[in-house]
Amino acid sequence: MIRTVLTEIGIFLIPFAVYALFLAATRSGLFVQSSWPITIVARLVLAALVLVIAGLIGLAHFSGAAPNSTYVPAHVENGRLVPGAQR
Repeated sequence: MIRTVLTEIGIFLIPFAVYALFLAATRSGLFVQSSWPITIVARLVLAALVLVIAGLIGLAHFSGAAPNSTYVPAHVENGRLVPGAQR
């Protein structure tokens, strides 16, 4: 679960990192407040949210078990723990 959350946070930060790289490449003031106007930041947040939503939709669509599979929970057989599995 933590990997999924960290992945989505990373996806959210991508537009900001790209804009920071752009500012660094054009030798604009990366840490100057005038390089980060509210309209640019709002557009970056919007792009980041679109990326996160697309990532969550992709995660829901392409991860997990097959639709008709059956989950067999963990159980003990002959004194040994058998982990759960999809069948």
